[in-house]
Amino acid sequence: MAVSYMDFTSPNVQFTYDLRNNNTFTKDNRNFINALSVNQLNTLGNVSLLDIYLSTGNVVEPHIHQNASELVYCISGAAVVSIINSFTKQLLNFSIQPGQVANVPQGWWHYEVATVDNTHLLAIFDAPIPEFIGASDMLRLTPASVLAHTYCLNEQLVEAALAPITDTVVIGPPASCAANNQVQGASTSNTAHPNQAIQGQYVQGQGKKVYLHRDEQQPYPQFHPVIGNGWDYL
Repeated sequence: MAVSYMDFTSPNVQFTYDLRNNNTFTKDNRNFINALSVNQLNTLGNVSLLDIYLSTGNVVEPHIHQNASELVYCISGAAVVSIINSFTKQLLNFSIQPGQVANVPQGWWHYEVATVDNTHLLAIFDAPIPEFIGASDMLRLTPASVLAHTYCLNEQLVEAALAPITDTVVIGPPASCAANNQVQGASTSNTAHPNQAIQGQYVQGQGKKVYLHRDEQQPYPQFHPVIGNGWDYL
């Protein structure tokens, strides 16, 4: 439904828009997001979208949309959409290919992983501007002392592990990741068993599982979401 305050007789009324004019995040030339909200198209009602391009192993970081549900439609390529059911506390993984969708209820923790190159996803929201809280912000802004105390962890190890997270990631791994010797190789696909967890691989000496990926070195992200309302500049 169109916004009730819209004057459709106004000379400023807008009915079309080219999403390429609103790049909201770029990791490199194969991993970026264009966006459309009421800020670009003033006749939009309770709807908005993100136009997402990913290469193999790249991840739209774990996050929530506190004000909107999300319908993820696969245009090309393939991806695994993972959500945590807020009621059952189960991690669910859904493989989608062209023509298929996965639905994420409002406020549910989720992320998307591209399993092939040239993956193109369309994320559609039931809000004029979808809000965004990423895991990278929660991890980097919560003091290591609080995390260590709350979960009975070694504070120095927590601080060292999270130190590389200095900004909102949005699409990971960061372009600097391979240079820091944090990941190597290519990611593991989960298309055969969509409801089983995606398998990470253990990296010797790091004590954690990571998603392996392949990507050339590219400049670090150029655009930065706003904390707590990550897409309010759309």
